[in-house]
Amino acid sequence: MTQPESAPPSRGAVAAGDQDLSEAELAELDALLAGIPEPLEPLDAVMLDGLLCGVIVQPVLVDVDAWLPFVFDAGGHRWGEAEPGAEQRRARALILRRHAAINRGLAEYGNFEPLLLQPDADNADEQQRAAEDPIGAILQPWVAGFDLAVHLLPALKDLDDSQVRAALARVLQFLPDADATTRRRSEMTLDQAVDHVVGGVAELYELTLPLRYKVEAVRHAAPKVGRNDPCHCGSGRKFKHCHGAASA
Repeated sequence: MTQPESAPPSRGAVAAGDQDLSEAELAELDALLAGIPEPLEPLDAVMLDGLLCGVIVQPVLVDVDAWLPFVFDAGGHRWGEAEPGAEQRRARALILRRHAAINRGLAEYGNFEPLLLQPDADNADEQQRAAEDPIGAILQPWVAGFDLAVHLLPALKDLDDSQVRAALARVLQFLPDADATTRRRSEMTLDQAVDHVVGGVAELYELTLPLRYKVEAVRHAAPKVGRNDPCHCGSGRKFKHCHGAASA
């Protein structure tokens, strides 16, 4: 993954603890996830990356405990004992740093670098898939993670917004499905396909931003008291000379 050459103009240097994960830290996180014992079924780092984007573009701010258990197990079961161990704490810290880095990239650059891996050269099944659908073979694991977040957190797909539906379709077109979609993918280069995914996620982020940070107006149960109205305390004095004066 690449880091921007300089910090955005809206902020100073990013603190070390807030920086995106290095390649070594990504490998460490992938190893931590792979080491989670059976029968739990953890995501790998690539699917995790897609899931984080699916969480970030939701039209509501999602509490970490609503999605993190599904990183450690597809069924959302607890990893380990009630008290987190050192490995769990380390995995959580790395995951939240990656989450923050993607969110920062989308908020300040309208962009991010998805984590993608080439098919395993030693895996015959992966190589066959890559020969039949090279772009799908690279993008599908990431998009599968994004799709998992969309299903776990249905607020996004439940929005009645044609632009949201179109942007969502741009990302999800790389899931394994009918031959027609595979044919459309075959007409793209890998760079074009990645641009579709990143552009779709960035558009979803912008479309849902007003909803994600919407502040409800405070509604008063009683009509507002004018400055020249009788004070609500019953003193007989004008509000501006009674409690209004105290407030001022």
